[in-house]
Amino acid sequence: MRVIGEHVTFTHPGGERPVLSDLMMDLPAGSSTAIVGPSGSGKTTLLSLLGELLRPQTGRFSCVDRHGRVFRPRDVATWVLQTVSLLPDRTVSDNVRLGAYLDGADRTTADLRAASALARMSLADRGHESARVLSGGEAQRVAIARALASARPVMLADEPTGQLDGVTTDRVLDALLGSAGRTVVLVTHDGRAAARCDRVLRLDRGRLHPLGDAG
Repeated sequence: MRVIGEHVTFTHPGGERPVLSDLMMDLPAGSSTAIVGPSGSGKTTLLSLLGELLRPQTGRFSCVDRHGRVFRPRDVATWVLQTVSLLPDRTVSDNVRLGAYLDGADRTTADLRAASALARMSLADRGHESARVLSGGEAQRVAIARALASARPVMLADEPTGQLDGVTTDRVLDALLGSAGRTVVLVTHDGRAAARCDRVLRLDRGRLHPLGDAG
């Protein structure tokens, strides 16, 4: 599914300078894109606007399928948030199944998707445990598994490797970027994560600038 941004402008309430300024974006279906830039450049804000957690002052983001049908991003995207936001009193499997339930999956389908996603995160033996006992890196992997359990065609990921070591980062990127033809938009400070994507875009002065192929 293509991800398109058209003339998007956004300024925080009370802010003097726009975070995004007439921003344009056109990401091919099934591609992976890393968005990079210094802290404070607006990367997380851009992702929040793309996922409709925030509303721009002008312009819009949309997603277009291969038949030309246009969808709101919030209806076709799944998230990996920088704040993990697990339900601490529920089991690891319960947390991961939520990704499938949000798609309307039944219990059997949700169980299968959760088991598969946890295995891809090397957490297959932790499903019965309470989420509150997880380390920071484990909790991040559970949040990624929750997104993988969704069948939505667009994935938005905000610093998904921020709490992971090198070996685990490679495993997580294998899962995220090999995720059944999804269009993946990845905000990151991690050069290794950016290099794994099809393209890298730098956010600078409110606009995106291509840095060429990362591969």
